[in-house]
Amino acid sequence: MSDATAGTLNPTREEFAQLLQESFHDHDIAEGSVVKGKVISVENDLAVIDVGLKTEGRVPLREFQVPGNEQDIHVGDEVEVYLERVENALGEAVLSREKARREEAWQRLEKSFEKNERVEGQIFGRVKGGFTVDLGGAVAFLPGSQVDIRPIRDVGPLLNIPQPFQILKMDKRRGNIVVSRRAVLEETRAEQRSELVQSLAEGQVVEGLVKNITDYGAFVDLGGIDGLLHVTDIAWKRVGHPTDVLSVGQTVKVQIIKINPETQRISLGMKQLEKDPWEGVEEKYPVGMRVKGTVTNITDYGAFVELEEGVEGLVHVSEMSWTKKNVHPGKILSTSQEVEVMVLEVDPQKRRISLGLKQCLENPWEAFAAKYPQGTEVEGEIKNITEFGLFIGLDGDVDGMVHLSDLDWNRPGEEVIQEYQKGETARAVVLDVDVDKERISLGIKQLAGDPIDSLRGLKKGGVVTCEVVGVKDSGLDVKIADSDFTTFVRRADLSRERSEQRPERFAVGDKFDARVTQFDKSSRKISVSIKALEIAEEKAAVAQYGSTDSGASLGDILGAALSKAQQEAGDDDADETDDTDDTK
Repeated sequence: MSDATAGTLNPTREEFAQLLQESFHDHDIAEGSVVKGKVISVENDLAVIDVGLKTEGRVPLREFQVPGNEQDIHVGDEVEVYLERVENALGEAVLSREKARREEAWQRLEKSFEKNERVEGQIFGRVKGGFTVDLGGAVAFLPGSQVDIRPIRDVGPLLNIPQPFQILKMDKRRGNIVVSRRAVLEETRAEQRSELVQSLAEGQVVEGLVKNITDYGAFVDLGGIDGLLHVTDIAWKRVGHPTDVLSVGQTVKVQIIKINPETQRISLGMKQLEKDPWEGVEEKYPVGMRVKGTVTNITDYGAFVELEEGVEGLVHVSEMSWTKKNVHPGKILSTSQEVEVMVLEVDPQKRRISLGLKQCLENPWEAFAAKYPQGTEVEGEIKNITEFGLFIGLDGDVDGMVHLSDLDWNRPGEEVIQEYQKGETARAVVLDVDVDKERISLGIKQLAGDPIDSLRGLKKGGVVTCEVVGVKDSGLDVKIADSDFTTFVRRADLSRERSEQRPERFAVGDKFDARVTQFDKSSRKISVSIKALEIAEEKAAVAQYGSTDSGASLGDILGAALSKAQQEAGDDDADETDDTDDTK
């Protein structure tokens, strides 16, 4: 036996280690790597696997089970396992099928993550905040928000079913993988939407399924893409809420109104499939026509009345009542009430009809004018007192106004109005009724008649007797005798003599004669003057008894005139005595 042979049969420790290492290299086996092996036996819950080493390794059968599937391992199967150690204390190789699957899966998933490719997996468990997914050996976390496009209550039908996922995040050091099913669905849906949108055209009529209903309309599934059916496009008539006409799950026929290729939004309409009731509306509802309708909606500014299905008109609050001006429409009309209205205006382009409710009722001003002509006495409650007059409530729920100037013939209205109280009953005379302006003019002073009418025969230049009713620094308030008419005599008109132009020399109740210097019945202006009367009498005396140039005073002339008058009166008495004697 040679020395070389002897060295091989009895190797040293160093030589044995070198031979063992060479044996590992020959089999391409190293600790911490995935190797192939063959199942040589199945014992209880373990599988004995030969990986080509001097010893075999044992792997629990549960590591061969794929989540969601039954375990399927038999003698003779070739499997991949992870070699943790070549030999343990029992002289067996330490193997792991689970780590082998994980290592293999991580390598595969990292490549898919780099390429942004989808991966296949199965949801097999629930954890806090989401679910666990088996990605062929690696376990990933699926957040609850990433399960579906819309929140779903029951994920049971999705468990243990192979399906695609998108990897959102990977961290091998921490063994953390986050995936999304929603991203896959959204991408798929976007592709389907794009294809479906291209196949649709505006004006096309299609069938769809009502998926969801909101206050502003309904979403209709057109077979993979949703379109919005706005509440205003459901019917020509007013629709209070989409649920009044539609229900979830209902199949409807709709027309595509508009497609936005950028946002892929589709607007749908149902009423477009029916005839537009506004066609020929001008001929059907001419201005001035009376028509019956139903109140469908009441707002602050008026009420909408349906004349026929799909055709509504607005009764503005100003056209509701002749007399109720500041009342909410809801206090005059109620929803579903049938009313008669008049067509006031039609605008087919703007799809508007203006209606009037009060036009179908009697105009209270016309009725009042017919029942109470000018000059008629009326009576009513004082509804309001303003700075310019009184408002009196009259028959027909209308008001008449008494202006300050029509309260009293002689006294100023600002003074007289203080004597009236709101809520009192007052009598007045109808002065004028303006139907177009809806105004009724009344007068209280006209109840007694105009005092100026009692001054019959009075004219400018005449002499009247006046009674003092008031003394002022600037003159006298006087009443013309045998009448109720009062006027004012200025200080300068109290006497021809300046020293006698003193109002204080008169007292209330004193009477004197004065000359009428102004008389205008239309403007009700009368002016009287003592001074003018004195001047007129002087002129008359001069004319009768001669000029005053001889030096005679006015007193002398008047004295002579008085003596002559007395002498003539004595002669008259003598004549009467002679006549008596003759009779005897």
